[in-house]
Amino acid sequence: MTFVPTLKTWLLVVPALALLGVVGYRAGGRALPANDHATGMVSGAPAEVTLETPLRAQQLARQLLATERTGSVPSGLPLDIRADMEGDTDLFAYAQRLQQQAAAGNTEARWMVSRVYDYCALYAMDPGGYQLDNTLLASMGMNSAAPIVQARERVARRCGGFVASDGLGRKLILTQRLQAAQSGNLAAEAALMADGQPLQPTSEYKRDLVERVLDSRDPEAYMALSPAMGQRAAGDAALQGLVAGDQFSELAWRLAACELGMACGPDSVLMNNFCANGGICSQDGGQDFSSFVYDAAVSRQGASKMKALVEELIKRRNGR
Repeated sequence: MTFVPTLKTWLLVVPALALLGVVGYRAGGRALPANDHATGMVSGAPAEVTLETPLRAQQLARQLLATERTGSVPSGLPLDIRADMEGDTDLFAYAQRLQQQAAAGNTEARWMVSRVYDYCALYAMDPGGYQLDNTLLASMGMNSAAPIVQARERVARRCGGFVASDGLGRKLILTQRLQAAQSGNLAAEAALMADGQPLQPTSEYKRDLVERVLDSRDPEAYMALSPAMGQRAAGDAALQGLVAGDQFSELAWRLAACELGMACGPDSVLMNNFCANGGICSQDGGQDFSSFVYDAAVSRQGASKMKALVEELIKRRNGR
């Protein structure tokens, strides 16, 4: 889910991105891609990467890690399988449990697998290089590097176990979402549209999908759809009369998702992903996503407009 910062936000973001550029240089010119989806999602990561770390060593470490986990990982999932995406869950083990449920036909589990893959993709490209990058950033001793290092370390802790051979890139993520969407998962269907890969290319389908998302009041579907409703939707006749067409619209969909129950707190995957994978970090570690948007991405003059758009997204369905 692409974040479209304003000039005020870039005053905070540019130093962070400069630091990430230094890390890319240390890694031999491998640029660190900014995050795409969100629910926290890096859909642009390549599926095949040339590694400096010997693959055999990574695979051996992974086998040892899996052996340690065998007796400690519960076999089932919570009734709300979205819940474990947050907190300090071991996402490698969580993905394994999700995959079992997905193979049994659970479309929600397949959607959540795609979210885990998206969140962990940058780390999985090169776990050893990721940790070296963290060490390099921390050694700079710059205040602007500290929140990025903290966010990246959390990603590394939660995604430990994934390796490059897992192929956690755009192709695999889209495959998971396509299978979930074709089985009826609305959030996955919305994410495909945001990725530019809708199930159907027609204007009628796009309009119908947006209406179904609004009717659902599903925060994951709102968040997944948000990039498709931003500047990319400008001039799209299929979306006329809806909250769409500029950066305010995209942010409004995200904020509405938070209002509807999406985890958007200071320690949420959403905030962690923007900072770790995109270099977009709040300078106040206690800020939730809503506070960050109104503080760093929306002018005072635009705040009332933003609140009106969010209210429209949340409340207009009550009268239908």
